[in-house]
Amino acid sequence: MTTRTAAIIFGIAFLAVGLLGYTNNPIIADSETAMFHADSVHSIVHIVSGVLFLLFGLAAPGSARGFLKLFGIIYFILGVWGLAQFGTAGMGKLLGFLHVNGADNFLHIGLGLLIFLAGVFARPPQLKP
Repeated sequence: MTTRTAAIIFGIAFLAVGLLGYTNNPIIADSETAMFHADSVHSIVHIVSGVLFLLFGLAAPGSARGFLKLFGIIYFILGVWGLAQFGTAGMGKLLGFLHVNGADNFLHIGLGLLIFLAGVFARPPQLKP
């Protein structure tokens, strides 16, 4: 897999999750009973993140490796910070605007590692002159 492909896959996934946050479902919703808590701001962050992944994957594939690493580190830090601030069962607004719960924090840590590792281990794309 190339870093370009990884960025495109993550972009599509983040867009899908962002859009899913606007539907009535038990997985991602603005409800205390949802597995992952995502209000409209959190969903917008997912959509913007998805667009960034797609931009790097499609328009700047030579920079996708660096973006994946940086995004992975930031996502990992947000997960650890959320876990430290709200614990495994708590819920609140990380950085004052990003509504998260314990499951979100663990997901952010895992995704941060996965995205970072994709930046480290995926092959660079073959760029045409």
